[in-house]
Amino acid sequence: MENCIFTKIIRKEIPAKIVHEDDQVLAFHDIKPQAPIHILVIPKKELVSLEDLTSEDQMLVGHIYMTIQKIARSMGFAEAGYRVVVNCRDDGGQEVPHLHFHLLAGRGLKWPPG
Repeated sequence: MENCIFTKIIRKEIPAKIVHEDDQVLAFHDIKPQAPIHILVIPKKELVSLEDLTSEDQMLVGHIYMTIQKIARSMGFAEAGYRVVVNCRDDGGQEVPHLHFHLLAGRGLKWPPG
């Protein structure tokens, strides 16, 4: 994961428009947004996908979801609503080999997705 773009963003080797950072996660605007608001929330721990999580990561995943809620509330779109998407591996549409959560908002989102 040394050359992963998200790892480089965590290490501040690549700039990003950061909206939240703490000791466990980093959240920043996606450079190819799929909605008016499209934020990526990533763990600082090196995890390739959901399939790499273990029981030891339960607190981390809970922290990620609480961070997503905090971002939605602080940016003012929690009441209108939002979607959280996690793609897993090739058939799931995962493009970057680092676990990441897409936070999408700012318009009505249709169902079913892609």
